[in-house]
Amino acid sequence: MVELQINTTQNVNINFVAASVGERILAYIIDLIIKLAYVVVTYQIVFKLFNINEVIEDMDFWSQIAVVVSFYLPVVFYSLIFETFLDGQTIGKRIMKIKVVKIDGYQASIYDYLVRWFFRIIDLNLLGPVFGPVVALITIITSKKSQRLGDMTAGTSVITLKNNVNISHTILEDLDDHYVPTYPNVIRLSDNDARIIKDTYTRAKASKDYETLIKLRKKIIEVIELKEYNQHDIEFIDTILKDYNYYTQNM
Repeated sequence: MVELQINTTQNVNINFVAASVGERILAYIIDLIIKLAYVVVTYQIVFKLFNINEVIEDMDFWSQIAVVVSFYLPVVFYSLIFETFLDGQTIGKRIMKIKVVKIDGYQASIYDYLVRWFFRIIDLNLLGPVFGPVVALITIITSKKSQRLGDMTAGTSVITLKNNVNISHTILEDLDDHYVPTYPNVIRLSDNDARIIKDTYTRAKASKDYETLIKLRKKIIEVIELKEYNQHDIEFIDTILKDYNYYTQNM
């Protein structure tokens, strides 16, 4: 198990568990099976059932290529499409409960997914679907952050979501029935923001790292655009987490 330590732009260290090589291989195989199934179904239904070959036989060579390739574009852009719309996961990654994240602690953008997809040409597809992954496998094993070439270029890595957690390890907070929130601006935060805040807050509080708590408090104030508050750092962050839970659970 490789622990992935992410240093945010606020110099706050966050720890994740990098997805294992086995998990990533299984996710790749699942995705490969799905893509092969699509190719087979497309060929059987579109090309055979509707006789596409006869339709395009009078076209010039490049027009024929364009028509054939258009049917297989979903296979070409498979990882880019799914990682973009499934929050860093393909179907294989979702089944294996792993996902792509930025190594600065923030959610990967479509640009990051595009860079990862482009570099698949080199570290996954260069030697074909069977031997191509060997390049990526070697890179992942030798990388300190379990990154393939596409990850290194995009500044991403793949983490596991299979951690055995209880409420103290999640963004959930115990709230009594009469809890009254203090900062409605917390709705500006995302679940990922809240998770990062709680992880960082829990470790900094336990180690009495007051400098990190101050930086975390300042960043929260900046993100939620808070004008006024009258609590010290620990009490303020604790209230932020409870308020976030209050508003998101009651939406």
